[in-house]
Amino acid sequence: MSILPILEVPHPILRKKAKRVRSITKKELTLAYDMVDTMREAGGVGLAANQIGELWRIIVLQMPDEEESRIYFNPEIIKTSGSREVEEGCLSLPGYRGIVNRSVWIKFQGLDHTDQVVKFEAENLLSQVLEHEVDHLNGILYSDHLAEHHELYPATQEEEGLAEQDVKSAESPASLKID
Repeated sequence: MSILPILEVPHPILRKKAKRVRSITKKELTLAYDMVDTMREAGGVGLAANQIGELWRIIVLQMPDEEESRIYFNPEIIKTSGSREVEEGCLSLPGYRGIVNRSVWIKFQGLDHTDQVVKFEAENLLSQVLEHEVDHLNGILYSDHLAEHHELYPATQEEEGLAEQDVKSAESPASLKID
């Protein structure tokens, strides 16, 4: 697997809408596995394909409490409910965080790495990460969602290190183990 460069704001591809994946071939799987390696190396919990310069609807996630990464092709947020303020950061806007409005609960659908339809409901951090990454695929950055009267603020080195440590010490099953 390969570690790929992560595009940073203001790169124009971050504002473009990604295209649907028509079929999951070895090429798309290799890209997704490389995205997992890239996300892990960067200490993130999620990564969208356009963040590494590919305009395909592919996201990868690594939840802090899960040992295995998740890969989703053509992900969609089908339904949302409620609103809450949460703190977010982004690998494409390193060193900053902000308070944004996200849903309390979402209904999600996508294809997993085996080309099977996956549907589930999510809340808390999982719903937040899914919304964040699907936004990327639509050319939307978390900074576009900053809560009223809030601005981006610098993340401390301690916060950045804790986030990376949480991702690297994950320990429960998900949809795909990548070693």
